[in-house]
Amino acid sequence: MQNFPAVEWAVSDAPVPYEAAVALMEARARAIREGEASELVWFLEHPPLYTSGTSAKPEDLKDAARFPVFEAGRGGQYTYHGPGQRVAYVMLDVAARGRDVRAFVQNLEAWIIAALAAFDVDAGPRDGRVGVWVDRTQAGSPLREDKIAAIGVRLKRWVSFHGISLNVEPDLEHFSGITPCGIADPRYGVTSLVDLGIPASMGDVDIALRDAFEAVFGSQLVVVPSPLQTVP
Repeated sequence: MQNFPAVEWAVSDAPVPYEAAVALMEARARAIREGEASELVWFLEHPPLYTSGTSAKPEDLKDAARFPVFEAGRGGQYTYHGPGQRVAYVMLDVAARGRDVRAFVQNLEAWIIAALAAFDVDAGPRDGRVGVWVDRTQAGSPLREDKIAAIGVRLKRWVSFHGISLNVEPDLEHFSGITPCGIADPRYGVTSLVDLGIPASMGDVDIALRDAFEAVFGSQLVVVPSPLQTVP
């Protein structure tokens, strides 16, 4: 595996407003492309909200009044963010990392899968369904698979932003206000580590994600102060 330069890693300890996070990501992506800033991976949580990707269908927003709704500009459809969910925004120079968007997304999947393996969770991608899934099918019962992590990225001048979200201990009922990622089939739901019976803390998950990132992306993560901390 090729080794790449170290990447800055910031963790915000309190919920970060969505619009402020997007503004920071866009500014950082520009600075990376201009050679004025290092790559950054940013771990955070958001207050409860829904976001719509470029493929979102209006009918998939089932309760528009429940939480604020934001147009994300990333790929994908509707998703939920909220407390108990680890969001990882990745601002990486994809041009310097091979200029291969498909391989980049596959690396994001591999990152999540490797982090979940640290908790003995067998997860993986599914054809035709974005994100990372776990099989919840009981012996003798119909197929049941639940999504534990979402992926939605955008590239501007070959620098990525947005990223992944991994369900640690969010309120899963909050997903009911949308059709998550446009998937209405009752065989497919949403889960979290705690829902799977794994009482992992956010700190435990951060360590697993850090180690998996370094293994998959070939860059050491170097801790830096959080760019944003709290909701005003």
